[in-house]
Amino acid sequence: MTKRIQSKYKSNRRFGLNLWGRPKSPVNKRQYGPGQHGQRRKGKTSDFGLQLIAKQKLRLYYGNITEKQFRRTYEEAARRKGNTAENLIGLLESRLDAVVYRSKFAPTVFAARQFVNHGHVKVNGRRVTIPSFVCKAGDVIEVRDKARTMATVLEAMQSAERDIPDYLDIDTKAMTARYARVPQLADVPYPVQMEPNLVVEYYAS
Repeated sequence: MTKRIQSKYKSNRRFGLNLWGRPKSPVNKRQYGPGQHGQRRKGKTSDFGLQLIAKQKLRLYYGNITEKQFRRTYEEAARRKGNTAENLIGLLESRLDAVVYRSKFAPTVFAARQFVNHGHVKVNGRRVTIPSFVCKAGDVIEVRDKARTMATVLEAMQSAERDIPDYLDIDTKAMTARYARVPQLADVPYPVQMEPNLVVEYYAS
C-alpha cells in the first residue's frame, strides 16, 4: 500500500483546493496554506512551478501514487499512440482502485485502495488484490459476497456526494460495475481542474 506521508487535508490547504470534493475538507473554510506562514501573499509561480503543481495534484488525487509508479504510468501513456495527456488520464482512470472509487464501492480513493488490497474485489470473476491493476473496456468488477454488507460499502453507495460517470455501468443490487470504455479528460468528474498537458510538459522538459 502507498504510504501517505502527509495528511490529505493538509495537501488541500497547500494547493488551496478541495482536491477530492469532500465536505469535511478544511479548505472549504480556510483557503490558504497550513502553518504560521500560510496566509502570506505568494509571488508569481514559474512555468516549472505550475507544471510541478499540476503533477502533484494529479498524483495526490489518485491516492498519492508514488513518484516511481506515476512516472511509469506517464511513460506508458507517452509510448501509446494518440494524445499523451488523454492517454495518461485513461490509464489513471483504468486503475482498479479508481474504478472501485468511481463505482461508489468505497467512500474515498484511499479507502478503495485498501478495499482492493484486502481482497474484497473480483475482476471478471477472479479475485484481484493489486490496486494498480489496469482494467480493460468490458471488464466486470464486483464486490465479493463477504464485503457486501460492510458499513463503509453501504454508506458509500448511498452517498449523494459523488455521481457515477457514464463510462461505468453499475448494478447496485448485484454490486457490480462494468468498465464500459476508457474515458477522456472531459468525461472524468474531477471536483477541481486537472491539467494533464502540464504534467506531460513537466516530464518532457
